[in-house]
Amino acid sequence: MMTRWLAALVLLCVAAPASARSEVINLWPGPMPGSGTVSGPEKIGSEGAATGSVSNVTVPRMVVVRPKKPNGAAVLVIGGGGYFRIQIGSAAMPTAQWLAQRGVTAFVLYYRLPGDGWSSEVPFQDGQRAMRLLRGNWKTLGIDPKRIGVIGFSAGGHLAGMLATRGAHDFYPAIDAVDTASAVPDFAGLIYPVVSMRAPIDTTRTARYVSKLPDWRGAYSVEAQVTATTPPIFLAHAYDDPTADVAHSLRLAAAMHAAKRPVEMHLFQRGGHSWGLGKPGEPVAAWPRLFASWIRANGWLPARKAAEAAD
Repeated sequence: MMTRWLAALVLLCVAAPASARSEVINLWPGPMPGSGTVSGPEKIGSEGAATGSVSNVTVPRMVVVRPKKPNGAAVLVIGGGGYFRIQIGSAAMPTAQWLAQRGVTAFVLYYRLPGDGWSSEVPFQDGQRAMRLLRGNWKTLGIDPKRIGVIGFSAGGHLAGMLATRGAHDFYPAIDAVDTASAVPDFAGLIYPVVSMRAPIDTTRTARYVSKLPDWRGAYSVEAQVTATTPPIFLAHAYDDPTADVAHSLRLAAAMHAAKRPVEMHLFQRGGHSWGLGKPGEPVAAWPRLFASWIRANGWLPARKAAEAAD
């Protein structure tokens, strides 16, 4: 499905540790859906929890992290940050590089943020367009259209969960042939995700921005949107998470179980929030290995050879 998206595929110099030059795919070939304005240029945080995070996104796009030996699997990686910033440096990019080491072609999403002045629906428009670009152009990108997943952290987990449960809902009017492609991922990994917009766990900053949308408590509570066709979901969360209560993952796992959909959940005694891949030696650092085992067991990654070291 060759469309105008090719005009948006450009090679640009970006701040990425792995390479001086990265492949970038702009999401929109012309005017973007949604509304809002951003004051000032795109910013990269340099202090505290904001270090490595991106805000003031005006050009929504994907940065491609390609493996040396691709196996056809692809994952859209969505950093969190409460819909007011995106944790690229501490979560999304390290995860993309980790995936690439395992033969997965990773696409790091830079999406517009309501916290920057965009309207509240734009993250879902950008996420849906990104998934459609991947599946609609799988031949050009060198990926398998039946092995395209998504990983999201925190608010990015909410966006990933919405794609898994409401990806077939049109968040914007179609602009080209790519928009006929499915935006539902084949699998989803939600890491310390924001899931629910319902009390008593509707206190996140993510919910503050989502609350401006119609029927936000129902239509944007991921657990309320699970159906008999929802793709398999992997969940990882810490019981002591002070930002997104562990009940977010518990609610989604219960909804998946009730719908008889495949779900795997790993809960850690300690870990807090925003741990990315996790620091070596910490219990939460086990989630990448567990996720890799899960996607292999489900056939989205080839089995490891006996001579290869375990994840």
